[in-house]
Amino acid sequence: MMLGIINGIKPRHDCKPRLLGRLLALFAAVVLISGCGFSLAGSGTLPAAMQTTYLDSVEQHSDFYDSLSEALRQRGLNLADSSSQASARLIISEDSTGQRVLSVTARNIPREYEVFYAVTFSLEAEGRSLIQSELLVARRNYTYDETEVLGKEREESLLRRALAEDLARQVVRRIEAVAQSTPLG
Repeated sequence: MMLGIINGIKPRHDCKPRLLGRLLALFAAVVLISGCGFSLAGSGTLPAAMQTTYLDSVEQHSDFYDSLSEALRQRGLNLADSSSQASARLIISEDSTGQRVLSVTARNIPREYEVFYAVTFSLEAEGRSLIQSELLVARRNYTYDETEVLGKEREESLLRRALAEDLARQVVRRIEAVAQSTPLG
């Protein structure tokens, strides 16, 4: 009979050293990650001058406009109804989307499409131009099956919405980058 085993039950060893080691490893990982400049998406700062912003867009009923408006509101900005009420103006001079055929079958039927979304924007705050006109383009490919027309139309619509959301995040990140390099009130 082995010592330490009573009625088939092994004695429980103290887990405190193992737990302490895991906590130290976790703490070290957090320190290393924060030390290298890592930050969560959406945790950057927007210029204080943008607290009340007018979103001046050629297309106010697009997926991009809706996505950008939502992203700015989530960051705590107030969107003004007119440029006279705002301290900053985010100008969307192009908001377009489309698709093109990438490949066709032997019977000349489209097989693969590319959906694209393009926006051009600029930013003015406190009478200064912070971002000159910049073009951003996002693209995604999808296959097309003529037997599933309704499903593919839905897929294309979802891709356009995802592209618009991606571009809205890119615009916000670009504004954050300007906020870090350009001190504004």
